[in-house]
Amino acid sequence: MIYHHLSVLVHRRAAEYGEKTAMKYRDYNTSRWIPVSWNEFSSRVKQASRALAALGVEEQENIGIFSQNKPECLYVDFAAFANRAVSIPLYATNSRTQTGYILNNAGIRFLFVGEQYQYDTAFHVIDKCPSLRLLVIFDQSVAKEPDDKRSMYFNEFLALGGDSRYRQLVDERTARASDADLANILYTSGTTGEPKGVMLHHFNYREVFRIHDLRLPFLSDSDVSMNFLPLTHIFEKAWSYYCLHRGIQICINLRPMDIQNTIKEIRPTAMCSVPRFWEKVYAAAQDHIGREQGLRRILIEDALRTGRRHNLDYVRLGKRAPRWLHLKYKMYDKWVYSLLKREAGIDRGTFFPVAGAFVSNEVCSFMHAVGINMVVGYGLTESTATVSVYPQKGFIIGSVGEVMPDLEVKIGEGNEILLRGKTITTGYYHKPRATAEAIDADGWFHTGDAGYLEGRTLYMTERIKDLFKTSNGKYVSPQALESRLILDHYINQAEVIADNRKFVSALIVPDYKAVEEYAKEWDIDYKDMAGLLKHPLIQKLFNSRLMEVQKHFAHYEQIKRFTLLAKPFSMEHGELTNTLKLKRAVVERHYKALIDRMYET
Repeated sequence: MIYHHLSVLVHRRAAEYGEKTAMKYRDYNTSRWIPVSWNEFSSRVKQASRALAALGVEEQENIGIFSQNKPECLYVDFAAFANRAVSIPLYATNSRTQTGYILNNAGIRFLFVGEQYQYDTAFHVIDKCPSLRLLVIFDQSVAKEPDDKRSMYFNEFLALGGDSRYRQLVDERTARASDADLANILYTSGTTGEPKGVMLHHFNYREVFRIHDLRLPFLSDSDVSMNFLPLTHIFEKAWSYYCLHRGIQICINLRPMDIQNTIKEIRPTAMCSVPRFWEKVYAAAQDHIGREQGLRRILIEDALRTGRRHNLDYVRLGKRAPRWLHLKYKMYDKWVYSLLKREAGIDRGTFFPVAGAFVSNEVCSFMHAVGINMVVGYGLTESTATVSVYPQKGFIIGSVGEVMPDLEVKIGEGNEILLRGKTITTGYYHKPRATAEAIDADGWFHTGDAGYLEGRTLYMTERIKDLFKTSNGKYVSPQALESRLILDHYINQAEVIADNRKFVSALIVPDYKAVEEYAKEWDIDYKDMAGLLKHPLIQKLFNSRLMEVQKHFAHYEQIKRFTLLAKPFSMEHGELTNTLKLKRAVVERHYKALIDRMYET
């Protein structure tokens, strides 16, 4: 297969596929999905390419995209590549402080913004960002500030490239495009400290295409992928580029909160996601099973046992199941599994890669038992996403899959996972010290994650920087415990506290709806959620739930005290990153008084 440079990829695919649909996006005014053909995609990229040239964008200049997922994000991405410019995405939820930092660190002159929030945020930092000259607004309905003289709408931007001389300039730049050119700078979410700009070159993406073709030969241009994660996230960005490489249709989900509805409208064959999506699917299924009684309950539980035996004991290992087991499985597939998958909008799904956090063995086993091909993997922004992923056959639940072809992995001091290969970043933008700390003299990138290898199968055990040491000298991995807690029907979020403390405690955000239903069932009188969570029966409920959840953990790892919170952790309060990871330092600062109270004698 030919691995096209990103500067020409869309146009090469348009020459191959023509009027076939390349992507779709949802029109919220009509609730219709609008198709964009490959020819139209190519035409828009060419228009945007010439418009960038008309603005005066230079080769290898940094261009910012501050937007939720929209087709325009991809138009500008590939227009930048055609000009040998660098595309820098910002999370749509970034604060003014985060936005200003990235704009100044990258010296961005031209920033594309999505909707009102992104425009307002950018406009209010424009005077603090000396390099910033122009905002280009994707959404025509955005209301500009009365004194705004430094912005234009996207249609006005596209009109700039009408002169034929810009076509020639873009063609000349594209002809000079090199694998060594910088393609993206992706700023990490920053769970600790200020964000770091991960530099990814065109050779990183070209290698991604090559090694994924080796690992995923079963995908085809008949597949349909749901674009769910932010295009700012390397998992979604690299996956979307790969889909375009393979001719896979992309359906763009504009608003993350809408995914439960949009996935049912599209019914994709593939979608990359983080574990939280599947944890919610699992929790909903368990809640449904828990409400069943009698014969229906018995049949569902037998269906799950049958699915586990059929799919995990035989299909997973490439073995043919006994005829009686296969027939029983097909019967349950028709009456049980298919109903679950249809309800979740994934009944046509064949490939669902998941990464970004710890994946519970319980969730993974359940999904495979009901015939959902949830494919666990491991990767980082610095590795252009995938380091390892489940193979088609012989994957091991509890691992993070087999290392990708031609990528070097070894285990270093303190069991740290080290990486070397063509998908690995060359370093952090304008941060030579951080680069030197991360990449050693022999070219090994230090991930900060601990794990071990068995052959080419990789296991991740903990995030080294997040590993807690109690005052008694015992090490505790908070992610392992937190990931187990949030599978409970009554728990939505949790942060484990243990570092330099004499025992483990936790801040728990309950599933408020589930708690309210429990209160109704037990006739508990309350005025508000804060009061309800302090009720002795609710405290007793959570004590019993924690005892059940933690029974397989060592005594020193178990939560001894907990506090139930009446408000969830949020991005708005700075407690979650844009990828929904906990900012532990922020949470512990916000709830210091409550935490200290748990350690009072």
